[in-house]
Amino acid sequence: MADIVNLRRARKAKTRTEKEREAKANRAKHGVAKPVRDLAKARDAKARRDIEKHKLDDES
Repeated sequence: MADIVNLRRARKAKTRTEKEREAKANRAKHGVAKPVRDLAKARDAKARRDIEKHKLDDES
């Protein structure tokens, strides 16, 4: 005999998995979050400034 399936739960589970699949595709498509990008950009700029501060002047 077949198992009894609650159709409402099955429909909601299917919708949930479809939305998660779409969200995963969007995350891959759009890359990293903006706060993470901004943080990486700020750290890179600070590293460049620090390197510039330590350079010797060639004013001869």
